[in-house]
Amino acid sequence: MPAAAPPVPAVEIAGLSKRFGEVQALCDVDLRVAPGEFFGLLGPNGAGKTTLISILAGLTRADRGTASILGHDVVSDYREARRALGVVPQELVFDPFFTVRETLSIQSGYFGLRHNDAWIDELLFHLDLTQKADANMRALSGGMKRRVLVGQALVHKPPVIVLDEPTAGVDVELRQSLWAFIRKLNRDGHTIILTTHYLEEAEALCNRIAMMKAGRIVALDTTRHLLSRFSGLTVRVSSERLPEGWTARERRREGNVHYLALESYAELEGLLAALRSEGIAIDEMTLADTDLEQVFLRIMAGTETTDEASRMLEVPES
Repeated sequence: MPAAAPPVPAVEIAGLSKRFGEVQALCDVDLRVAPGEFFGLLGPNGAGKTTLISILAGLTRADRGTASILGHDVVSDYREARRALGVVPQELVFDPFFTVRETLSIQSGYFGLRHNDAWIDELLFHLDLTQKADANMRALSGGMKRRVLVGQALVHKPPVIVLDEPTAGVDVELRQSLWAFIRKLNRDGHTIILTTHYLEEAEALCNRIAMMKAGRIVALDTTRHLLSRFSGLTVRVSSERLPEGWTARERRREGNVHYLALESYAELEGLLAALRSEGIAIDEMTLADTDLEQVFLRIMAGTETTDEASRMLEVPES
């Protein structure tokens, strides 16, 4: 029997570039996301994440390169590409003249969906909006409005969902309920692409992560491999200064608080001995395994090589 054809990528981007005046927002970006992945897209403000999402959503046209959703080019096959994609934007954009239910019903109409009430009711339930279904959008809090944006993105049951800072400015309870719902969608087969500044969310949720800087992908790997590449200890030391010879281990500093990267507990003993020998008083010291925030900061600072960015551009094997 002939070998089965590989699955069509949920998202495929090749040589994507975009310039706004003097600003190169994207520069030859290549990326493939497999169907069913929970994928993280991370980077500082201005890295190009929102521009990339806008191109996928058809809101911005690339200067060069191609982008497709489940094999549908976002330019030449834009109708099917739009139908396959749901985007939760950063901005709280809403029509103040309609209720929550009306807003979701109108969104359904944009995709030619009639008699979508059962799914709308399910969305309202999972997003804890049932009690607000008949409330005008103007009367909702910021967190409630963001829930409605999530509902709008999901109302046509898209197989690929992009969440652009979905939990920005929302309370802890909503964040937990939202992630429970998104995890369920991912288990049901939906591809999730997440951008967030809450790196603990990305670490807990995403199977694979791309990090962007100045319009380029500078790291791309599984979350587990990214963390293992930078394995070791992060030591947080509160002191006026560090011992001589230890400043090279410092990853960042906040006032008198120094963050150092150590390879093992044996090196911690050497740090303590050096502090004692130079008579440096310690106000506080804490230890933690390297987390995604530390990996992110080191990559953004350009202190680590990122060969995996060129090695891991293919859809991962199932």
